[in-house]
Amino acid sequence: MITSPDDALGVVGVVDAVTAHLRSRILSGEVLSGVPVTEAAVSEAYGVARPSAKAAIEQLVASGLLARTAHRSARVVDIDAAMVRDVYRTRTRLESAALRELAVRRDVPSAAVAANAEIAELSGGPDPASVEPDLRFHTAIIDAIRSERTGRMYRSVLDEVRLCMAQVQGRRLLDAADIAAQHTLILQAVADGEAGLAADLLAVHLSAAEERLVEALTAE
Repeated sequence: MITSPDDALGVVGVVDAVTAHLRSRILSGEVLSGVPVTEAAVSEAYGVARPSAKAAIEQLVASGLLARTAHRSARVVDIDAAMVRDVYRTRTRLESAALRELAVRRDVPSAAVAANAEIAELSGGPDPASVEPDLRFHTAIIDAIRSERTGRMYRSVLDEVRLCMAQVQGRRLLDAADIAAQHTLILQAVADGEAGLAADLLAVHLSAAEERLVEALTAE
């Protein structure tokens, strides 16, 4: 728990620290969907001033993890089928374009290779530990095209992406070995200059996670 007052770290440092801790609690499921996240509660829990608590909440609203409607406190967003499909559709558009660009110059991102190696080292089977290296794999593809604006667009939905991925592996819907194998095929297509194949493999890869999560949510 963060207890440092605003004057100890500076307001910006405090806001970032509170935001990071709240984000972690939301992604882990500790803060449930629909539960109010109020400025008063955040201020008291972290020992910070109300303006700092408000700024932290607003950052999470902007990232898509919290939603605020008129005259109501911010609440953790509900994950439903429509949200999942839109998040994955957005990912597919951005990542497919990046892969096509990388394949033209046969540029395989070393950061993606390293992240996938971490996934391959897991014991197999569905594993929540795959979420972070999986996220780094996909982010590395975006970063490799060296476009500040594309990177900014991707990061604007990154928390929602992470939330969906955490839900997928929290429900143990995908095998880590399968994820690593599919990543390897995507990178090989890039190395071979097969832009269309790389994009198609990505679409199949992301669609599998999307459909399994939608099915699980619908069943629930």
